[in-house]
Amino acid sequence: MFALSVRDHIMIAHSFQGAVFGPAQRLHGATFVVDATFFTRELDGDGLIVDIGRASEVLRQVLAPLNYRNLDDVVEFRGRNTTTEALAKHVFDQLAGAVRAGRVGRPAAEVAALRVALAESHVARAWYEAPLGPA
Repeated sequence: MFALSVRDHIMIAHSFQGAVFGPAQRLHGATFVVDATFFTRELDGDGLIVDIGRASEVLRQVLAPLNYRNLDDVVEFRGRNTTTEALAKHVFDQLAGAVRAGRVGRPAAEVAALRVALAESHVARAWYEAPLGPA
C-alpha cells in the first residue's frame, strides 16, 4: 500500500462535559497538528498517490471553518464533546467527501483508505482511519 500525508494545523477553543474531563470542563484552547494520509494500492500513471497541492488545499478548506473558533459555538458540535478522537472523525468525514468528489487529483475509486490524525501535543495524538468505499 502506498501512502502520502499532508499536514496543517488548527487553533480552537472548547470545553467538555463530564467529570472525567476534570479541569478541561472549563473553556480552554488547543492547537492541533492535523495529518491527512491517503492510501492507494498502486501509483497512478504519473507515479503519484494523490496530488500533494490539491490534497493540501482540500485539507486547508476542511479545517478553515474550525480554525480560531470556539467549538462550543459551532452548531454541528452542540451537545457533543469535541475530543481529539471526535474531531479526527469529523475531519475524516469532510475529507472523505472531498475524495469522493474527485478533489484530490485521483479518482475516488483508486483511493483505498484515508487516515486523519490530530496531535494535541508532542506526546498525545488520536486518529480515525477507514477504507473509502462508496458513499
